[in-house]
Order: sequence, then structure tokens, then C-alpha cells
Amino acid sequence: MNFLKKIILILVGDRFKSHLGADNEYRKLSDEDLVRHIVEKENTLLFGLIYDRYANRIFSKCNGFAKSEEEALDLTQDVFLTLFVKLGNFKGKSKFSSWVYALTYNFCVNYVTRNKGRKIKDQSSPIEEQEFKIANDIDDKELFEMRSLKLKKALNLIDPQDRTLLLLKYQDDVPVKELSTLLELGESAVKMRLKRAKARILETYNSL
Repeated sequence: MNFLKKIILILVGDRFKSHLGADNEYRKLSDEDLVRHIVEKENTLLFGLIYDRYANRIFSKCNGFAKSEEEALDLTQDVFLTLFVKLGNFKGKSKFSSWVYALTYNFCVNYVTRNKGRKIKDQSSPIEEQEFKIANDIDDKELFEMRSLKLKKALNLIDPQDRTLLLLKYQDDVPVKELSTLLELGESAVKMRLKRAKARILETYNSL
């Protein structure tokens, strides 16, 4: 176990720590099957395996929204608590990892928005009804060619929801079909939202 994980475990407490041996049969299960066992059999001890698999990845994502590692650790703890409570909401319509990442980003977005006193937009509102014109389509190649440090700064400046969508699509490789399920939007609406988010990040990046 690395140092980062030890710190998170101290903050979260022993609640999510897995006490199962390395050869335990449950460790061989897929995320989706593991969740089914936890929910259907109410075996909450198995949640420790979810923690083992996702602690570092969730911390990494929280760290992208936080101002310090300490704040990122607090966010990680809160995300796992939220995940524990909402685990029964996972219906298997998307990959569990995609669902976890979306939950993590949404939690962080709401955290950042609350701190800035901004109101979260209703994601369920039809994207076609929002008026926003883009002169040119943005090629994905332009995003990948951006310098990482400058891109990170630009991501911090755009709307948190645009940031969430871009990270899910291009960092976590969540396909449009799964994004459609996660956001409860049609695929065409997701593509339009991605198009707008790419335009915003490119405009912000070029202004730096």
C-alpha cells in the first residue's frame, strides 16, 4: 500500500478498509458483479474492495478540483461516503468505472460551485433549447496538442460542467453512448454539449 493510500485510509477510518485476504474469491469478481453482491446480499464489508480498486483514481480526480492535497483527501473521503450511500442506484447501464467517475466529478463540481456561490445548471434541461453558436467544429487533435500545464489552467477556468464532460470523454475514455446514459441525454445532445465544451476550452486556452 502506498503512502497516499495510507493517508486516505487514516482520514476515512477503518470503515472502508478491506480485511479480505489476497486470495479471497470476491477479489476476482468484476466491479459490476461485486456491486451486485454488495447490494443484493447487503454484504457491506465487500465495499472495502471497491475502495481498494478506486482510492487512488478518485483521489487523483478530486485533486484536479482541490486547492491542496489536504482538500483533495477530504473530497475523496466524502466521495466514498456518497458512493457507499448511492451504490444501490447503480443499474449496470454503463460501466461501473464510468458511473464512479461521473459521481466523483459531479460531487466535485457541486463542491466547487457551492464555494463560488454559483448555481448549478439543470443538466436535465434539453441542450437544444440553449442558445449557443459555434462558428467552427473543433477537431479532437487540437485538444491533444495542447500543452498539459496550460491546458490544466484552462480547464480550471471553464464552467465545471464542461470540465466534467471533457474529463469523462478524453481522460477516462467514456464513450458517447455511456455519457448519454450517465447524463440522461440523447446521444445527439451529448455530442452537441461536447462540441460546445471543446469550443470553450480552446477559446480559453488560446486566451492564456
